[in-house]
Amino acid sequence: MYDGLSEAKSDLEEWLEMAQEEQDEEALTALHSQVDVFRERLNSVELATMFAFEHDKNDAILEIHPGAGGVESQDWAEMLLRMYNRYAERKGFKVSQLDFQPGDEAGIKSVTLQIEGLYAYGLLKGEAGVHRLIRISPFDSSGRRHTSFASVDVYPDMDDDIEIDLKDEDVRVDTFRASGPGGQSVNKTSSAIRVTHTPTGIVAQCQSEKSQHRNKTTAMRLLKARLYEVELKKIEESRRQDYQAKDTIAWGSQIRTYTLQPYRLVKDHRSNSENGNVDAFLDGDLDGMIRNHLLYIYAQGKNN
Repeated sequence: MYDGLSEAKSDLEEWLEMAQEEQDEEALTALHSQVDVFRERLNSVELATMFAFEHDKNDAILEIHPGAGGVESQDWAEMLLRMYNRYAERKGFKVSQLDFQPGDEAGIKSVTLQIEGLYAYGLLKGEAGVHRLIRISPFDSSGRRHTSFASVDVYPDMDDDIEIDLKDEDVRVDTFRASGPGGQSVNKTSSAIRVTHTPTGIVAQCQSEKSQHRNKTTAMRLLKARLYEVELKKIEESRRQDYQAKDTIAWGSQIRTYTLQPYRLVKDHRSNSENGNVDAFLDGDLDGMIRNHLLYIYAQGKNN
């Protein structure tokens, strides 16, 4: 990353020198373009310096669950799913759907994604919390305004050698038939796996593969990641009070509000950053707000 930044700086200096010599529109346009390249790489390096935790560089496991409200919240959860898919596409990350529960009428009941890419967890961990949507409901024939909620959970995707004391007698494994996308063949056998950690009640499941063995391996990795996240929260809670907002996902404690009516605005309630281009934001243009949140967390950490 540093080499790329140095190269962009050298290119910028060359274009600046050329623009000063030629003083024409073409050289000035090229200079502006090179400034954008340098700014983007500088921002990336700056963000990397804020990833202070050991697993920030890891892939991410991201889950979305609708809140109360039936089809309204389920549709909002599906909108968030599209937003994170588009963000991952913009970053060049690979997305795999590990578990998917479709809504009864529209939207989704839950989804679990594996997002693979350098610093995927470090970038996305600040998305954990309650997301609130205010809009004119497309499901309300009277055209009334509705408020919908969905929660997002983010875990680091851990390697198989994660040090979690997981005893066989503490894990219950259940099989069931897969549902949702995947074609008819995916439902013919009980290949989907659900694992439950009985001491904590933490559950993980996977139905993305037709192989029961592969689904069990993935579900166990998800369970380890969630158990690790529980331990990580205990450590972070003792070190920094700011992470309390991430610990409790409860209605009324939203981290971000997406307003489509009567005005259009996305506001993050932690860093107080705002974005008026709601369409672009929901299309995955999250970099600015994610960066502002990381700057906010970094500043809080220094102050503490």
